[in-house]
Amino acid sequence: MAANWSMAMGELIQREAIYLWYYFNVQFEQIAGYYVLGILLGSLISVFGKAKIHALLGVVQRKRLGALGLVPASLIGIVSPLCMYGAIPIAASFAETGVESDALTVQPMLAAFMMSSILLNPQLLFYSAALGTTALIVRFVSCFICGIAAGLCVRYVCKGQAFFNFVGFSAPKNHDTDPNLVLRALKNIGRNIRATGLYFLIGILLSAIFQRYAPEDAMAALFGKNRGFGLLMAATNGVPLYMCGGGTIPLLMAWLDSGMSMGSAAAFMISGPATKITNLGAVKIVLGLKNFVLYLAFVMLSSLFTGFMVDYVFKL
Repeated sequence: MAANWSMAMGELIQREAIYLWYYFNVQFEQIAGYYVLGILLGSLISVFGKAKIHALLGVVQRKRLGALGLVPASLIGIVSPLCMYGAIPIAASFAETGVESDALTVQPMLAAFMMSSILLNPQLLFYSAALGTTALIVRFVSCFICGIAAGLCVRYVCKGQAFFNFVGFSAPKNHDTDPNLVLRALKNIGRNIRATGLYFLIGILLSAIFQRYAPEDAMAALFGKNRGFGLLMAATNGVPLYMCGGGTIPLLMAWLDSGMSMGSAAAFMISGPATKITNLGAVKIVLGLKNFVLYLAFVMLSSLFTGFMVDYVFKL
């Protein structure tokens, strides 16, 4: 009997492994192309466009556009492929050159740039194309508006007072130093793959497990039918569940296919990257405790508001 039980268990494990491999392979084929393109684009911009991003922010600062300057600042943050630890040194350089009388322009501009840079970058934008055109547009527009909203809050709530404190923040070592431009780009691509590849595969594995074992109507019941509760769940679940952009795309794809509302997905796409543990560490350094709490409140309210607008106003 023990031999029969052992044989039955072996057959069960083998069958389940085949099912999981099937779901994994389907997800991988659907998303891998977007992942590769995102890696290539992000690395090329990082290697060849970093100085131009800095220059564009300088142009916005010198134009003294007031609140209108938040629009290009937020767009530049989205275009920037830099992580939070790469974006902050750029922001710090402008904070150091911004005189006290210009704080009303510089501080909000930095807030818009850093907020949108946290939420989105060219790589993640390419990854999100795997979710469909609607999700891609929702992610881009919501992150862009969230960056502007952060700048407006700093402009009209702080009223010219310093919101950021860059003292004590040290930038990471610059690895893009190879004199050969081709090798520099290839090395950057390699670092990007090492930094995100494992999370990408883990995300696909988790989505395969979800597709195999989660009840078919589980996500619809949790995030679809009761949309108000679903928005709250998505916004709060983004905090512990967000790994990296590449790792969450497979999960979002599976959840959307299983009934998650677009508003809940939008809320998750705001709260997740904004509360990613590595981003929080950098943000806490430059904000201090009081402003850090305000930042968290802003993120949660923004994610809930975004989800509400998507589900109940635009009804996507």
